[in-house]
Amino acid sequence: MTMAIQGEVTPPPVRDGDTRIVAIVDDDESVRRALKGMMKSVGLPAEAFSSAEDFLDSGLLHQTGCLIADIRMPGMSGLDMQAKLNAEHCRIPTIFITAHGDAKMRLQALRGGAVEFLAKPFDDEVLLENVRAALES
Repeated sequence: MTMAIQGEVTPPPVRDGDTRIVAIVDDDESVRRALKGMMKSVGLPAEAFSSAEDFLDSGLLHQTGCLIADIRMPGMSGLDMQAKLNAEHCRIPTIFITAHGDAKMRLQALRGGAVEFLAKPFDDEVLLENVRAALES
């Protein structure tokens, strides 16, 4: 069951037994592995995807409580994925991570609804604080 709020589809409320996942979308396997391990080490369930397309086709969109996504990826970029999710009124708190960001890209991501835009390398604690805040929102 999803709830519509002003034309947006929001994930259903979390009930006992329901688990919100952290979805990680990055084309770099070592980044995916490290981030998934970090989430699991603090008790947060996480799933990792090597492309935006894999995430969008996963069937996990409405279980995702927070999305961590790279900006630059082969195929669909993180910003393109954000635009597709927005067009489908699927609002997932998103944290972008990138080694190739600039002010224009950051502004585009934040205007599109991203909750944070972090440059690689980033502070693990800052990322975890943002993930926890996103999951509580």
